[in-house]
Amino acid sequence: MHLMAHLVADAPAQMLPARSLMAFTLASHIMLVPMGVALPLITLVMHYRGLRRADATALLLARRWSAVMAVQFAIGVVTGTVLSFEFGLLWPGLMGRWGDVFGIGFGVEAWAFFLEAVLIAIYLYGWRRLKPRTHFLLALPLPAAALLGAFGILAANSWMNTPQGFSLDSAGNPVDVDVWKAVFTPMFGPQYWHFVVAMLVTAGYVVAGVYAVGWLRGRRDRYHRLGFTVPFTIAAVATPVQFVLGDSIARSVFQKQPVKFAAMEMVWKTDTHVPEYLFGRLHPDGAVSGGIKVPQLDSILAGFRPDTKVTGLTSVPASDRPTVAQSTIIHWTFDIMVGAGSVLLLLALWYGLVWLRHRRLPRSTWFFRSSACAGVASLLAVECGWITTEVGRQPWIVYQNMRVADAVTSTRSTSLWIMFGLVIVMYVLVFGSFLAVLLKMRTRWRLADAQAGGRPVEAPEAVTPYGPRPPATAGDARGSGGSGTAPPGGGGS
Repeated sequence: MHLMAHLVADAPAQMLPARSLMAFTLASHIMLVPMGVALPLITLVMHYRGLRRADATALLLARRWSAVMAVQFAIGVVTGTVLSFEFGLLWPGLMGRWGDVFGIGFGVEAWAFFLEAVLIAIYLYGWRRLKPRTHFLLALPLPAAALLGAFGILAANSWMNTPQGFSLDSAGNPVDVDVWKAVFTPMFGPQYWHFVVAMLVTAGYVVAGVYAVGWLRGRRDRYHRLGFTVPFTIAAVATPVQFVLGDSIARSVFQKQPVKFAAMEMVWKTDTHVPEYLFGRLHPDGAVSGGIKVPQLDSILAGFRPDTKVTGLTSVPASDRPTVAQSTIIHWTFDIMVGAGSVLLLLALWYGLVWLRHRRLPRSTWFFRSSACAGVASLLAVECGWITTEVGRQPWIVYQNMRVADAVTSTRSTSLWIMFGLVIVMYVLVFGSFLAVLLKMRTRWRLADAQAGGRPVEAPEAVTPYGPRPPATAGDARGSGGSGTAPPGGGGS
């Protein structure tokens, strides 16, 4: 305890507000990332189905999802820009010394962001204005642009976890930068694919959850059935893949960042036959209380053998490892992430077994209740994954090369707390506006579907070229923001 107090006392006063501000903005932004990375692909799958089968309902869903995509992207621009500025404002030591080495990742992300904005604009404008095939083909680069943005960010983050591609001069500054090695670090592959599939899983369950709620409220028309089935199927197929990738990245951490792995699993001393603890709390003397102990399981999971040696926290000085409090935090977030993933895997298996046997959706109310909660569980898992990644690297901002304390700004802590308060107020307004816009869109779509009255109406892709829409008339769903076959009460949950 005295050592912990000593370490906290030695930390600059700016550390706590700078960390708190960065954590809040990152946690807020990452809730939008799954929709930004994966919703374009899900939308285009629905769009392709609509074109392939001349399905007006599928085209209607794709068109409405594209509108949500655009609004979400606009909010992501705000929160992403704040994060970009914070790297320079809060951590000038990091960017000043290491920016030339790993900054290429941020450059790639910026170009991808710009490209995605242009492609989303073309996609939105193309409805009713371009030929169906041309419109769809112009949208095909959208998922690639989203993946390119993720590539840039994950390249930078994986470099911070396993830095390479440089030499140090006599003053400790990086020289002889090898950009290729700086981008493709040992942790890049595991982190990137784990992240991308997580985004696909999360976006799929979030979108499907909206229609699951509608289904539970009695909106059991084809619109809601299709709106649920396509994104849920994509997420369900990706879930077991994500489970395998999660195991792979944990093994990579075990090999490349053994001290972080020790913190994740609360391993105090290097040993073999190490037990696994489900939750629990690590104490300064290395004891664990409150958890469920499974003998030898940690060694088996790490190396497939009970005699696998697992590095402990005490293998390095206390100043070079996460504190016991940080270890407990990331152990909990890691367990929550794995637990949420396991529940989602069971839900995906339930769906898959029913579909293979009966070629239909499960009829159980509990299945749809679980599906309605799956999006929240996925977002929780994503948040916990990032906490595990970032807190587990402490006290290093660049693993074994620069400490967080050496990178933090010299701005007065009072000013940082004021900035933190202003950012909270701004984010409440931004996310409140986002929710208000989504609710207004939902209301407008429901009104459009109610006006359709269940009558077949012209599909969004049926007229070429797509000029301005005709004036609204009574009972014309096209004048209210969409068209398709849906009974009253459809159009959202």
